[in-house]
Amino acid sequence: MEEKSSFEEFENSNKNFSRRRELLPLWIKIFTWIFLIFGILGIIIPILALFIENVEISLYGLETTEVYSPTGILVVVLFLFKGITAFGLWFEKDWAPKFAIFDALLGIAICGYMMLVNPFVSESRTFSIRLELIALIPYLLKIQKIQRTWENMEKL
Repeated sequence: MEEKSSFEEFENSNKNFSRRRELLPLWIKIFTWIFLIFGILGIIIPILALFIENVEISLYGLETTEVYSPTGILVVVLFLFKGITAFGLWFEKDWAPKFAIFDALLGIAICGYMMLVNPFVSESRTFSIRLELIALIPYLLKIQKIQRTWENMEKL
């Protein structure tokens, strides 16, 4: 009579287990790593700006060389939020899909504002098409599609 080792039981019990991260397509995984770096930059940039006069930062059409201006602070906060969202997605946190949906909606709203409203209220009167929307809209749709499955899966 053969006895099962406890290691075999462990291996057999985890064969049907799948990770939440597997729900994410490759392109979202790549952007997750990019925005993890952005999150780190969101911490480094304000410190760097104390020593360097002009630090150029931009996101979603918000651009500035002054980190300690309203626009600069908003961009840094967006970097931090994107980093937190990326962390949640990569490490399979329960709250990650909600943060990701909010992140996408916020990005779409800011891009929309910068494209459709800002040219009429700013002094520059320049129109730009925000290419970030090419990634933000599919990102939003994909996260909405996997949200229920993500929330119903057990975390490793």
